[in-house]
Amino acid sequence: VQLQASGGGLVQAGGSLRLSCAASGRTFSMYAVGWFRQAPGKEREFVASITWSTGSTYTADSVKGRFTISSDNVKNTVSLQMNSLEPEDTAVYYCAAMMLNRQYNYWGQGTQVTVSS
Repeated sequence: VQLQASGGGLVQAGGSLRLSCAASGRTFSMYAVGWFRQAPGKEREFVASITWSTGSTYTADSVKGRFTISSDNVKNTVSLQMNSLEPEDTAVYYCAAMMLNRQYNYWGQGTQVTVSS
């Protein structure tokens, strides 16, 4: 499975961005796709995930109510709509594919999100 993340950029606090993750390859073996982020000097943090077959979503408390994950199973894309962005949301955002073994085995290259105050 190959993952390509895009959509990052620079935005002012309170603004919005939409990240996209395009999956290719053995997508039929994917169980879920998740978004993670890593800020400088911090551990990688789970943001949200969506189960590929059912569309069930899970969102971290830190972004709940502001971020929404969705998928397009025909186009094999997963989007992360980010609203009411805060400077604390500044990080490199990665998408990852969870396979049937329930492990995130494949990772995209990351896209930078910078929120200015």
